[in-house]
Amino acid sequence: MATDLKQAYEHCEQLTKSQAKNFYYAFRTLPARKRRAIYAAYAFCRICDDIVDEDRQPEEKRRLFEDTRRLLHQSKNGETAHPVFAALGDATKGFDIPVRYFEEVIEGVEMDIDHARFQDFEELRGYCYKVASTVGLISIEIFGYDDPSAKEYAIDFGLAMQLTNIMRDLREDSQRGRIYVPVDELVSFGYSERDLELGVTNEPFRDLMRYQVARARQYFESGRRLIPLVSAQSRACPAVLIGFYSAILDRIEASDYDVFQQRIGLSVREKTLLMAKLWATSLLPAAPLKR
Repeated sequence: MATDLKQAYEHCEQLTKSQAKNFYYAFRTLPARKRRAIYAAYAFCRICDDIVDEDRQPEEKRRLFEDTRRLLHQSKNGETAHPVFAALGDATKGFDIPVRYFEEVIEGVEMDIDHARFQDFEELRGYCYKVASTVGLISIEIFGYDDPSAKEYAIDFGLAMQLTNIMRDLREDSQRGRIYVPVDELVSFGYSERDLELGVTNEPFRDLMRYQVARARQYFESGRRLIPLVSAQSRACPAVLIGFYSAILDRIEASDYDVFQQRIGLSVREKTLLMAKLWATSLLPAAPLKR
């Protein structure tokens, strides 16, 4: 591997290590070539998230997203020296990843500029597909698969993870003026946007959160069906991620759904132990899928 490209991948790895609290542990289970590629994909997503999350005017954010699109298309032909996009271009070519998936990630994250409410779950699902399910589709191209149904389960896997993020990050998102819980569900459970902004944890909120957790678990159940469909050397990665995020759902329930007092997550020790357990389990022969 050329020195410049090697350094580009190392840059992506360091970015992932410093920013990805859960993903980095799961990515470490992959063989080196696949691990490098998924670091590049994560670094690309990180760039998109940073554009929309940092304190900039909407016009500046849109300009930066256009720059990101330009760099993405330059990366297809190795025409950029930007380390993330140099690595991404190599990974995209090496694993034959459709560039359209990355374009959809940009489209989804760009929605956060001026789309701060979702009227119903169907609208929210469309957003989650672009910012998370497409990442699942990118990932399975790196993991390797033969059964086309892997795409369906990768989509649900991404949805489950994004729905979990939404619940975990209610406080931070509301502080940015973003509410991802569908408006019709807030109304149905008798919990107002003002309550959410104030961090009110009452019975209507707990009922609302039980409903959100149950839906995320349904998507995780579908997402688990992905694990035996990807190459054996890649199975630990989705297994670890599902394990981590399912444990976050458990923690949300155990906190009586109070996600406002502190950010719910796992300690380094807990992640390490859980990763070891799930990595070992993923190596066992898979049971036949029930269709």
